[in-house]
Amino acid sequence: MRLDKFLKLSRIIKRRTVANDAAKSGKILINSKVAKPGDDLKVGDIITTTFNEDHRSYEVVSLLESPNKDQAKLMYKEL
Repeated sequence: MRLDKFLKLSRIIKRRTVANDAAKSGKILINSKVAKPGDDLKVGDIITTTFNEDHRSYEVVSLLESPNKDQAKLMYKEL
């Protein structure tokens, strides 16, 4: 699954365009490497986001195609 789509579906970032822009500006890392919006995610990948000195890390737990609100929280584990 694409990084920008995962961030939107998991509700880590509310809009896919915002996720896309964040990745393009280097604010998102996958496994400690600068990510591109179209990078493929796999279960077990570590995503790190940086917004205004706020660093958060998440582990990809599942890749659901159309999760509801409750399922979205199960797609990742905050580290």
